[in-house]
Amino acid sequence: MSRTSTTVDGMADTAQVASAASSRDPAVGLRAVRALRDLVERLEALQVDNARGQGWTWEQVAQHLGVTRQAVHKKHAGGRRLLRREG
Repeated sequence: MSRTSTTVDGMADTAQVASAASSRDPAVGLRAVRALRDLVERLEALQVDNARGQGWTWEQVAQHLGVTRQAVHKKHAGGRRLLRREG
């Protein structure tokens, strides 16, 4: 389940989410983990777009993320590909 907002069940504040992640209540902790995962995904996409916009190669981006070039390209290149028309 994906959300476009950075909040999960009212967890909008970063400190609140970080605190909730260490909760002894698994429901609270897991909601916080989901919120953090969503935030990380958005931050990664933002910074990959930033790097690519500044001319970084997929290899450079991958090195900084600690993944392979193929992995980062597969995950983030979808929006940049041009659709080819069959002629």
